[in-house]
Amino acid sequence: MKQTYTEKIAQKFAYGLEPGQTVRAGDYISIKPAYVMTHDNTGAVIPKFKGLGAKKLFNPRQVIHTLDHNIQDKSEKNLEKYRKIEEFSKSMGADFYPAGRGIGHQIMCEEGYIFPGTMVVASDSHSNMYGGLACLGTPVVRTDAAGIWATGRTWWQVPNIVKVELNGTLAKGVTGKDVIISLCGFFNNDEVLNCALEFTGDGIKYLSIEQRLTIANMTTEWGALTGLFPVDDVLIDWYKKRITFITERGLQGVPSDADGNGIHPRLNQKHLDELINSKDELKADSDAFYSKTINFDLSTVTPHVSGPNTVKKMKSIYEARNEKIKIHKAYLVSCVNSRLDDLAEAAEVLNGKKIDETVKFYVAAASNEVEEESRKRGDWQKLLDAGAIALPPGCGPCIGLGTGLLEDGEVGISATNRNFKGRMGSANAFAYLASPAVVAYSALKGFIDFDSASNCNDIKGEITINSKTSSEEIEVNIVDGFEEIAKGNVIFCNQNNLNTDGIYPGKYTYNDDFSKEDQAKVVMENYDPEFGKIVEAGDILVSGYNFGTGSSREQAATALKYRGIKLVIAGSFSETYKRNAINNGFLTVDCPKFYEHLNEIYGKEKLSIKINSEIKLNFRKSTIEFEGHVFSFSPVGVAAQELIVMCGLENWIINNL
Repeated sequence: MKQTYTEKIAQKFAYGLEPGQTVRAGDYISIKPAYVMTHDNTGAVIPKFKGLGAKKLFNPRQVIHTLDHNIQDKSEKNLEKYRKIEEFSKSMGADFYPAGRGIGHQIMCEEGYIFPGTMVVASDSHSNMYGGLACLGTPVVRTDAAGIWATGRTWWQVPNIVKVELNGTLAKGVTGKDVIISLCGFFNNDEVLNCALEFTGDGIKYLSIEQRLTIANMTTEWGALTGLFPVDDVLIDWYKKRITFITERGLQGVPSDADGNGIHPRLNQKHLDELINSKDELKADSDAFYSKTINFDLSTVTPHVSGPNTVKKMKSIYEARNEKIKIHKAYLVSCVNSRLDDLAEAAEVLNGKKIDETVKFYVAAASNEVEEESRKRGDWQKLLDAGAIALPPGCGPCIGLGTGLLEDGEVGISATNRNFKGRMGSANAFAYLASPAVVAYSALKGFIDFDSASNCNDIKGEITINSKTSSEEIEVNIVDGFEEIAKGNVIFCNQNNLNTDGIYPGKYTYNDDFSKEDQAKVVMENYDPEFGKIVEAGDILVSGYNFGTGSSREQAATALKYRGIKLVIAGSFSETYKRNAINNGFLTVDCPKFYEHLNEIYGKEKLSIKINSEIKLNFRKSTIEFEGHVFSFSPVGVAAQELIVMCGLENWIINNL
């Protein structure tokens, strides 16, 4: 079977595949990623790791620890936390980068952990950024990270894969940030939710690597799980320059020179030659299947801002200028837009000028290397001369930590990746996103504006839903202890975006005295108080699209499990909910056609309805039988089955230690 680039990388890093098994979208697989990165949240992963009974890292060369989120906090409590992380990391032989070195994702790129054709995970949602370097980067949760530390692997369900064709060239003054802001604002109805994206098209060769990293980074905000760019001459040239830079600089700060011969363990000529020789193989097959195809005309993109307080709304600079939106704070920080070219763009705008006296403009480089190079170029000084307030290389205000947060009623414009309500300070503030140049120009003027020669065109983009011409019948292997046939009555909850607060009310989340029985009693009470009266142990819950959206609380999965629900079938799931469910030994099954069938019959009756007709799931054939109808779902592979049999990831890890 022909494969996409995503499927090929997943195949390469899958563990324990059956002979001849071809990885495809929808498959549950066990993965052994090349690297796993954790940052400040390393402090939370350590007790999980120790609680499993693990004494050492499965592969110390696989594990990277960085300190980047709360580096401005010099309190004894935080410094002690950082000391404990460093002590643990070094005692385990992992690669460690201290506070001040930079943002973890930037370090991963600068130090060569991110390499084309590989798979790298991190306990952070912006791991998608690695796709800018043709590496399959995707987030994992903290329990997954602990599992990889202990066993070298975890599980992954290969997402549906969407091709995004970028055609044409960007006009003067238009950046990669404008591209991803426009994609998020134009396709703003969850078209790529929980999907893997592969960027193609004749416009890619005109995008710099820094622009690609920006676009890939914010595919997270677009709703995707990965954002993968191809291997091309632009990328190979970037690696050539990077290796030259590393060679000239030397190995200061590199924690793992495995060869001890003065050659960088990752960024070296041998690896570059291997990349060049395998370039033609690192791509999708010409007739690979994509669930959707998005065509997007880069030549129609103009400078835009996103918000306020959402990436799903955007407006052109021309619209914003007419609205005369007064700003109080501006930010050039974060992993998405604080690299060398970003600082240069802002410096060019501000060169010889002064920031408006009513605006505070905060600047932090993505790493100490970036700051050093920016100083050499003179760009950093231009920013300071204009009145910018320098912050250390780290996350800071992007995550709502440290100096310069938004206060009640304030308006901020930021070159960060998220403008969620309250993220950068007060929930009563208003945050917009824009490119570094737009942020700098707005800081200069005191309101959102940009001096751009681009015309205000209508953005052109379209989406096509693809259908497979034929489907293979595949028999799934069933592990010992996993139920091949599951039967039960259906509880139908006709609701899209049924969030975690509806499933498990937030007021109970931090009640540590809540037992399993307590969780079972309150499940779904915010969604429908009648639910608890009609549900019985052994029932199968069926619901709509994006089930379990919202917070990451595990109880939204465990409460249904403790109530006796056998499994949940939905049109689709929040990926975080799915990971929490599977990690707790609670099965989820995506089957949009079955949901649509029930919705057509029962959709308008009640919030929750008990359908007294038995449903039958055949996991060997991946089919649902219900009232004479048969529906197919993606196979539940061995990796997921093992987690269900073992009652969750922690037990699975302990069993595999």
